[in-house]
Amino acid sequence: MRQQEIHSFLNQFFTSTDCQIEESTPHSLTVQLTIDMDKALMNRPFYWHYIEKTGGVPNPQKLHFMTNMIDSNNSKDKKGEFIHFGSPRLHQVFSLTKKLGAYIRLFEKSPNQAGINTALYPWLCLNLKISYICDRKKDLFHSIGLNLINGAMLEDFHSHICQFEDLLVAKIPDYSYTLSPLIKPISGIRRIQQYVLQQINQQDHTWAIEARKRWNDDIQLLDRFYEDLDEKPESYFIEKEALKEQYEPRIEISIINGGMFYLRQDRFLSA
Repeated sequence: MRQQEIHSFLNQFFTSTDCQIEESTPHSLTVQLTIDMDKALMNRPFYWHYIEKTGGVPNPQKLHFMTNMIDSNNSKDKKGEFIHFGSPRLHQVFSLTKKLGAYIRLFEKSPNQAGINTALYPWLCLNLKISYICDRKKDLFHSIGLNLINGAMLEDFHSHICQFEDLLVAKIPDYSYTLSPLIKPISGIRRIQQYVLQQINQQDHTWAIEARKRWNDDIQLLDRFYEDLDEKPESYFIEKEALKEQYEPRIEISIINGGMFYLRQDRFLSA
């Protein structure tokens, strides 16, 4: 997930949760939280308990995020929380997004003159996190869109959507109508999942081979430690199982969120 995408995602998230964006530059974001978002993000239960019990004036916190580490003479940009794909704060927002609404539906406004009906084509979008796990961990973010009329698939869908996000609205615009999907959404989800699995199978999995080698080396070391014992104690099997949990390579795929986007036919002609 690129830093520009993270910046756009945070902007969308806080705007949709009614937080005030006090300042937004290409590399930073200043957000005044609402009471609900302060409670959800800032972990201040005792403060809010006190305010609610005493009837005090609530004071939600203000956050300053840095989304691009650049050299700047602006002292404000040197302070704040740097947000990147691996940062705990971003994953906290991902979890909250999933909790608040894992599914959205948006329609593209037509630039056509009033009175001209515009057909909107259904696109299914899934935002996925792929985790490569052994004794190390690597997370990758994928956003994939599927046209539910012709089956076209578009990677990096979120970035494409962000380029015209000001044209997306929650209610179908006047003089527009939606086409019924030929591919059912549940079938679309299976297609995307199958596509992701094919992409994973084609990747270089040297990382897994190397993890198994480190795992085997530690098992040999463990065996040497207990080799003089006629009968292995329980601690041996506990340590051996712990090594398995630490080293065994695995790939986990999780859906962060998704949505239906009804877009003009010519929106992604190259897809």
